[in-house]
Amino acid sequence: MLPFSYEKVTSEQDAVERGRGGHVTFIAGGTTLIDLMKLNVQTPAALVDINDLPVNRIDSLADGSMRIGALVRNSDLAHDPRIVADFPVLSQALLSGASAQLRNMATTGGNLMQRTRCYYFRDTIYPCNKRQPGSGCAAIDGYNRIHAILGGSDRCIATHPSDMAVALVALDAAVHIRGNTGERVVPITEFHLLPGETPDHETVVSPGELVTCVVLPKRPFAARSAYVKLRDRASYEFALASAAAALELNGGTIRTARLALGGVATKPWRAVEAERLLTDAPANDATFRRAADQALVGAVPRRDNAYKIELAKRAIVRALRQAAETGTIPRHLDQTGASS
Repeated sequence: MLPFSYEKVTSEQDAVERGRGGHVTFIAGGTTLIDLMKLNVQTPAALVDINDLPVNRIDSLADGSMRIGALVRNSDLAHDPRIVADFPVLSQALLSGASAQLRNMATTGGNLMQRTRCYYFRDTIYPCNKRQPGSGCAAIDGYNRIHAILGGSDRCIATHPSDMAVALVALDAAVHIRGNTGERVVPITEFHLLPGETPDHETVVSPGELVTCVVLPKRPFAARSAYVKLRDRASYEFALASAAAALELNGGTIRTARLALGGVATKPWRAVEAERLLTDAPANDATFRRAADQALVGAVPRRDNAYKIELAKRAIVRALRQAAETGTIPRHLDQTGASS
């Protein structure tokens, strides 16, 4: 780990002032950043500790939406009764991620900003366009079992690691960002960027800007939602494929649907065409399977990860089924990839 300076701030304004010019890195839980600093993947010259900022609350707003401060810990968010009741997909996604100890430290803002777990990105001996633009992508011709089949480019096929962000996509969340020019609000679907020609640009957050909160709007489909995560083992493992589903039903017919995928794409992936197929269709397995097929249209498998196409389809069917079944307790810890 290279030398760096460290200071604490107590207000958003102080944080923004320290971040002016983009020469500092903000730190809260540090559950990803410290690891990457130890590996010399990230080498910030200055760290600004934002843990004392007053953005650590979960607030119910007058219009029925929820405001989640950027410093709310993942464990607090997952177990908040309002989230469990009204936005269950978010609670389930958080509880499927990392370990209890890490969830006690990790924050909402940090989760959104976390970096990929691609082993070529995390090992500086290998070329990586995300880490060193223009150096190449070792994953494309290398061992790519965990890599993306959606949203990749000839510069990068690293998957986005967050479970929480996938659930937020299914909930139409909005991210509030503060910088020197004031605050702006970004839909979660636009927050993370596709790699394209510039895989080192991962989010719309500019250097020195600060994520302050996430707002969950009141939506009729939010309470009937579920998250399914398929992985190599049931504890502390990143998704090989995951699905967040939310449905508004009118009897046995789907009025509105949201479907988002994780573990298979370079960003949290909203399956818009599959949502259209679900709308006004019967809420049954035949519909769910058609939606799953539609969601994977355009997938580009590599040498070692073609299995993800079928795996993602099974996650989708299971998540849609669980969202549709009133009173079902989602088996988010029983994700072994068994047949749906």
